[in-house]
Amino acid sequence: MITKLNPKLRKYIALHMQFSENSRVWVYQANKKLSDSEVNQIQSELDSFTTGWTAHNHQLKAKGEVRYNRFIILTVDESQAGASGCSIDKSVRFIQDLEQEHGITLLDRFNLAYREGSEVHSAPRHAFEQMLKQGAIDSNTIVFNNMVQNLADLKTKWEVPFKDSWHMQLFGNLISV
Repeated sequence: MITKLNPKLRKYIALHMQFSENSRVWVYQANKKLSDSEVNQIQSELDSFTTGWTAHNHQLKAKGEVRYNRFIILTVDESQAGASGCSIDKSVRFIQDLEQEHGITLLDRFNLAYREGSEVHSAPRHAFEQMLKQGAIDSNTIVFNNMVQNLADLKTKWEVPFKDSWHMQLFGNLISV
């Protein structure tokens, strides 16, 4: 069992850790909307993981967060220590543990997320393709590019209209006219 961070320490970390725009990010998307209690539990586990995350015995400047009750985002500022293969493997094992513990899927890259009004939804690839064909998702629908590489891209290229995303290259021929 992963230990919980003191809420005051968690708040201190969030307020005082500044991350470079070049910080690496990894976005993992849950296959369902997480309840508030699941988010609180996962956030606690993220805090514990990131405060102990190391690469070659060097502490990584890292944080984890849950957004929209659906996305788990890990951030590492590599200005002090870079994430290595072994440290990235540790994070993937951590994500796999979260999947098992919470009964969710986080590693399916073809579980695609989109906005419908203020709500974030996701669909497996085949269902996403059907929604495109039926016009339920169009070129202006906001989709999530979970392949962003750094904090700057997370801020500017993560939530984008379908027409401006990688989704257009893969699924653009399915948009109903």
